Amino acid sequence: MTDLIASLRQIVGDAHVLTEGDLSAYEQDWRRRVHGKALAVVRPATTEQVAAVVKACAANGTSIVPQGGNTGLVVGSTPDTSGQQVVLNLGRMQAIRAIDKDNLTVTVEAGCILQTLQERCESQGYLFPLSLAAEGSCTIGGNLGTNAGGTQVVRYGNTRELCLGLEVVNAQGEIWNGLKGLRKDNTGYDLRNLFIGSEGTLGVITAATMKIYPMPASQLTAWAALPSFDAAVRLLALAHQYLGAGLTGFEVMNRFALTLVDKHMPQLRVPFIDNPAFPYAVVLENSDSESEEHARSRFEALMEAAFEQEIVLDAVVAENLGQAHNLWHIRESIPLAQVEEGLNIKHDISVPISRIPEFVEHATQVLNDKVPGMRLVNFGHLGDGNLHFNVQAPEGVDAKQFLDEREHEVNHIVYDAVAAFGGSISAEHGIGTLKVDTLPQYQSPVALSMMRAVKAALDPQNIMNPHAMVTRG
Repeated sequence: MTDLIASLRQIVGDAHVLTEGDLSAYEQDWRRRVHGKALAVVRPATTEQVAAVVKACAANGTSIVPQGGNTGLVVGSTPDTSGQQVVLNLGRMQAIRAIDKDNLTVTVEAGCILQTLQERCESQGYLFPLSLAAEGSCTIGGNLGTNAGGTQVVRYGNTRELCLGLEVVNAQGEIWNGLKGLRKDNTGYDLRNLFIGSEGTLGVITAATMKIYPMPASQLTAWAALPSFDAAVRLLALAHQYLGAGLTGFEVMNRFALTLVDKHMPQLRVPFIDNPAFPYAVVLENSDSESEEHARSRFEALMEAAFEQEIVLDAVVAENLGQAHNLWHIRESIPLAQVEEGLNIKHDISVPISRIPEFVEHATQVLNDKVPGMRLVNFGHLGDGNLHFNVQAPEGVDAKQFLDEREHEVNHIVYDAVAAFGGSISAEHGIGTLKVDTLPQYQSPVALSMMRAVKAALDPQNIMNPHAMVTRG
C-alpha cells in the first residue's frame, strides 16, 4: 500500500492525498450514522488525474469509493471500516466549462456545487431547474450518480432527464468522452443512462452536458391547507388541468412535519399552523413564459375551482419572490427540523399517485398498530409520486434506542406496504450500502441478475464502490 500511496501523490500532488488528521468530512456519512476508515482520500483536479488514479488502484486491486458533496442519505459514498479503500473526492473539479446558448446546454465538471451552477446559469439569463434541499453542498456528479430528484421533477424530470451527455472514467482508467450534447443519438446502447444512477459502481462521472432553459417570465407560488391526503391528489389533478406544463412544483406536507419546523425554526412562520383542522398542506408553483398577468389569471382560476370543490379550505398566494422563497424554505426545512428533533427512520418511496392516499392510510394504520406512539413525518414530491415517509420516535423515547430496536421492523412494514401498492423502496436517494441487503427482497431476480451482469462486464475486478447498490452475488 505504501507504493500505491506514493503513486497517488505523484499523480495529484502530496497536498491532495489525505491519510492523516480529521477526515470525518470524507469518512462519515451526512446523517452521521456510519463512520468508515479510508486508506486515503484523493482529490484530483482533472479528468486525466482521475483516470491515472483509477489505473493505479486497479493495478493494485484497491477498491475506490467515488464521492461528491457526501450529502447522500443511503451511505453510498462512505468507505467501509477496513482502511483499504480509496475515497476519490471530486470536489476540486468545479469548472463550468461552457454555456452553449444556442444549444441550450451547459457543460460542467462533476465537483461543481449545484447552487453554483444554478447561479451561474441565472446570471446568463437561463434556468438550471434541478433543485433540492442540499443544493448548497451537493455536487453535479453526485446528483448524476444518484439520479437526484428534487422539487421540480413534475415539470423538468429527474437529473437523468436533464442530462444530454457524460464524460466518464471507467473501471480500467479509460476516459469516455460523451459530451456531445445531442438530443438525438441512436448509435448503440445508451451508455449515458447506464452510468446515471449507478452510484459510482460502474465508473466515475467527471463531467456532464446538461439542459438549461430560458428564465421563466412569471412565477407564482401558493400554500394551501387541505382536509385530507385525498384532497391533495385531487388538487394535483386540478392543477394539471388548469396550469398544464406551467406546473413546476407540487409538494405535500403533513401537519406533524410542519409542527417540527414551527418548533425548531419559529422564525419561518408556517401558514395556518395554529389550526388543527388542516392535517395536510401543499405548496405549489407555476412558472411560465407567458406574462405574469395571464399566468396569474389561470392560477386564480385554479384556486377558485379548488375552493368551490372544497378541496382547499384556506390558502395564501405569495405576492412577490421573497414571499415565495419563504414558503419554499418552510418545505425545504423539514429534513433539518427532523435532525433537531432527533434520529428518525427515513423512507424515500414512490407509489403511483392514484394509490398514494390508500397507501398512506394503510401504512399509517399498520404502523400505529405495531409501533404505538410513533410520529409520522410524511412529506414529499406528490407531483411525481415520491414521499419521504419517515418515522420519528414516540414522544419522550430515546431516538437512538428507538432506531436500534425498531428500525428493521418499521422498514419491513413500510416496504411491504410499498410493494403491495406497486411502488419502489427508493425513489430518488438510491440504494447505497444502507439498502443493499434489502433490495433483493423487493426487486425481481431477473432484474438483479441483469444488474450483476452489467457490473461484472464493466467492472470485472469489482473495485468500483463494491459494497453499494448491487453486490456480486
